[in-house]
Amino acid sequence: MKTTIVVLSALVLLTLPVEGQQADPAADTGVTRPVVAMAAFAPVGVTLATDAGADTVRRRPKAIEVSDAYELRLRIHRYASYTTVPLFIVQSVAGNQLYQADKTGALRPDWARNVHKAGAAALGTVFTINTVTGLWNLWESRDNDVGRTKRLLHSALLLASDAGFTYSGIALANGGRQKQASRTSHKNVAYYSMGAALAGYGIMLVGDH
Repeated sequence: MKTTIVVLSALVLLTLPVEGQQADPAADTGVTRPVVAMAAFAPVGVTLATDAGADTVRRRPKAIEVSDAYELRLRIHRYASYTTVPLFIVQSVAGNQLYQADKTGALRPDWARNVHKAGAAALGTVFTINTVTGLWNLWESRDNDVGRTKRLLHSALLLASDAGFTYSGIALANGGRQKQASRTSHKNVAYYSMGAALAGYGIMLVGDH
């Protein structure tokens, strides 16, 4: 009698639906059959793999190690960047004084000429330091996927700014004193280079990089 009750109970459990009916993909009759909760009959300590569980598994992020020199270069790069905006302002004021004097035929102010030369030298030094430290750290962090797009955009904009300042200072400044068109190009390229540099700095201010 007890054996019969146990067998009947097992049959009832096997025929109970879990959360509804599921169509049998092998049959075309439209008849549905119950889905049995196989997990309920799994041995203790055994986990059955399901599609839902597979979708929720996340890959652990890969740890990226950088050297102590990387941190030092990053610190130098960051502190040097803080000087660029004041230098841009000084160069704009002094350069505009020289531009207006040349345009009207007036005498160039000595202070503007001296400040502009000193500012150009300072900017050249800062951009050289930041280019070396920035590209070095970009290469060392090449396996780091976090913030890679920002770093690449930042580097591209600053390299474009490097090229613009080089062209403005060497190619255009030499002929700027004789031709007004060259002076205008010198000013415009310098402003474009400043804009590219500021855009590159702005990208890195978004997020912790």
